[in-house]
Amino acid sequence: MKRRTFITAAVVTLGLAAPSWAEKLSLDSLSVYLNSLKTVEAQFTQITGDGALSTGRILIKRPGRIRFEYDPPNDALVLASGGSLAIYDPKGDGTPEVYPLSKTPLSLILDERINLRRAKMVIGHGYDGTATRLAVQDPEHPERGRIDLLFTGPTPQLRQWVIFDENGGQTTVILNDVKTGDALGDRIFNIGINTKERQKK
Repeated sequence: MKRRTFITAAVVTLGLAAPSWAEKLSLDSLSVYLNSLKTVEAQFTQITGDGALSTGRILIKRPGRIRFEYDPPNDALVLASGGSLAIYDPKGDGTPEVYPLSKTPLSLILDERINLRRAKMVIGHGYDGTATRLAVQDPEHPERGRIDLLFTGPTPQLRQWVIFDENGGQTTVILNDVKTGDALGDRIFNIGINTKERQKK
């Protein structure tokens, strides 16, 4: 799967019922929540720019590690670890396209310490009646794009993100059946190990 395919998608709505508390979550509460997410496992739905829908499983181990496993017939794989983002094309030879993670907005939620009070990091913070929406960018490199995060509940729960890349493309990822705090091994995020395993197929 090409990088452009991964980072190009249309924005979709969650369709969540409006909560009775109906107020915007604070930056401080969102910082505490994001920093508490050491591991995450969830099912995801992704919508691409051409309208195609993909599903799969996502695994996150902060800091710096993420894994997107796409359901068949896609069979794509996206990994981040060791400061790199690797995208495996299911039609390729098992060798991934590799990019610096720091040059993608995903790095903003995979940092070891997230401080939303950092100057010029948050460029949007609002409430739409169903969810708190937070727009975040690298204040030192705003040209690298941004990530919009959607949270629900009086106690924050991450439900969706939208990546806006430097080329103007968008990727929306919706999370379902989210579990946090489970032990996740490092091997499943290791780009070198996964490259060898996919080349053997």
